[in-house]
Amino acid sequence: MNEQIIPIFYACDDAFVKFTIVSMHSLIRNASKEHHYILHILHTEISDEMKEMVYRLGSENFEIRFIDVTNYLQSISDKLPLRDYYSKTTYYRLFIAEMFPQYSKALYLDSDTVILGDVSELYLTDIGDAYLGACHEQVMVQMREFGNYVEKVVGVSRYNFFNAGLMLINCERFRLHFVLDKFIDYLHYYNFVVTQDEDYLNLICKDHVYWLDQRWNTETFGNIAYPVEQAKMIHYIMTNKPWHYEGCRCGDVFWEYAKETEVYEELLKIRRNYTDEEKARDKASSEKLTQTAINETNREDNFLNRINRDKRDKDRVEILHRIEQFEREGRFDEDVENDPPGRMLMPDEIEYVRKTKAEKLKTKVAFKMAHKFIDELVEEKKFIIKEIKGVEYFKNLECGAVITCNHFNAFDSFAIQLAYEAAEQPNRNFWRVIREGNYTSFPGFYGFLMRHCNTLPLSSNPATMKKFYKAISELLQTGDYVLFYPEQSMWWNYRKPKPLKRGAFQCAARGGAPVLPCFITMKDSDIMGGDGFYIQEYTIHVLPPIYPEPGLPLRKQAELMMQKNFEQWKEVYETEYHIPLSYTTTDENKAQLQGFMPEE
Repeated sequence: MNEQIIPIFYACDDAFVKFTIVSMHSLIRNASKEHHYILHILHTEISDEMKEMVYRLGSENFEIRFIDVTNYLQSISDKLPLRDYYSKTTYYRLFIAEMFPQYSKALYLDSDTVILGDVSELYLTDIGDAYLGACHEQVMVQMREFGNYVEKVVGVSRYNFFNAGLMLINCERFRLHFVLDKFIDYLHYYNFVVTQDEDYLNLICKDHVYWLDQRWNTETFGNIAYPVEQAKMIHYIMTNKPWHYEGCRCGDVFWEYAKETEVYEELLKIRRNYTDEEKARDKASSEKLTQTAINETNREDNFLNRINRDKRDKDRVEILHRIEQFEREGRFDEDVENDPPGRMLMPDEIEYVRKTKAEKLKTKVAFKMAHKFIDELVEEKKFIIKEIKGVEYFKNLECGAVITCNHFNAFDSFAIQLAYEAAEQPNRNFWRVIREGNYTSFPGFYGFLMRHCNTLPLSSNPATMKKFYKAISELLQTGDYVLFYPEQSMWWNYRKPKPLKRGAFQCAARGGAPVLPCFITMKDSDIMGGDGFYIQEYTIHVLPPIYPEPGLPLRKQAELMMQKNFEQWKEVYETEYHIPLSYTTTDENKAQLQGFMPEE
């Protein structure tokens, strides 16, 4: 039988290895015996007596290796700014991928854990091209001070911050994307003092995390969203240590396994001798850590503020601040960037559909130019489409449709066009609705594309809008696709769905055509743009079509389609980002959300 080799790593010192023994014993007791496990303990100095005790846990299926990392640390010592960083065992997990090039994947575990599930099941999880698999850090989610800290200092959402006490490491990706080198670079640039290496890991791996079942890292903290009996690993985080406190949460589980080890009596002695002074010091330490998080959040030169000041385009930073302000004030339908001033589009200036031969020629040229432009952006990795999901919904449509999409980039309509082209429907045309000023006043190359790439400009002139609505109905009847941005506004790289306007859905209801919702999700690539922000990788989600309901008034049909569209977008957002949809909009401005505010 070909046994699967499963490499597992702990990191500890001579004082902490006794707790590693309990964790390792629980892992061995509950792991499938169909595989071969190599349990590595990374250390710089562990006594022979303790090593022998650990070796006795081994068996035919469970090979135990002690790895002294002293030589490796010396080999990279000139790169590290402070000796303190490599004297702490918690940092050793960052060296695994580089120290063990033979492994494509490895499992790292903290020692203050009890493993109740079969780790082979965890190890065999396919995490794709993610840098690592991990579980959400509950302290950041459940404590406002730490949630604010990670968002305003590290630059990671509190809902997407992982606990590094259990990591399924994609070693190939760690090496390919130079995770260790990036860590060392950041060490020179900023000293994170709250969760230290966990902060660095979250910063480097942002948007490249595969979210594991939370049961694999059940922290003894706050609210647990499932019965604790379902836990596959219990993690005694912060000062919640059963070897220090009687009645510690889930402490009975720890002692069940500890009782079966050679260190049981010693652990009982540690608990008996843990003084009131030490317990008071724990309490003070927890309070100090919370205050440190607050202080770091309020520092003018904290990491995110320094990055904004030193590396990021000031205009982009100002746009992000404006987005925060507009969301807080409920101004979702306002653009955060200033378009060039426009003029009114008069009805005699445009024929939306019945174009002259000269206009048709310009359209052909414009499409050729636009495709060349986008192809070059794709080739240069300035415009990255990672995946298109749901192309079959395009292919299965037997009629024209209103396409809706979230609006966060001047080029996002080209992403939807690429999805349309992937559906291979040459007999149907793709049109896009644009702003009036983009048609009448946009200069140069982009202005030419705005006027001639099958664009349908809105107008502030009522007579022109009559022609617009007539053209939309005609295009839908002939089986074409018309792209609308029902959010109305464009917010750069904004990931949340914004409240929708009714216009697109009224057009669908009038034309008796379905709405085909599309929602684009994004994540940071490894490529830094010229503005100091990472270029985004887009995933286009084409979603099930929403059909009008005959017999209802057109306004009611439009409202129902609009509501269903938002619900589909919301589901994709929460599924892909692992974040409940919520807005920072203040109570007095929540009326602006028009009924779309999720329930708290």
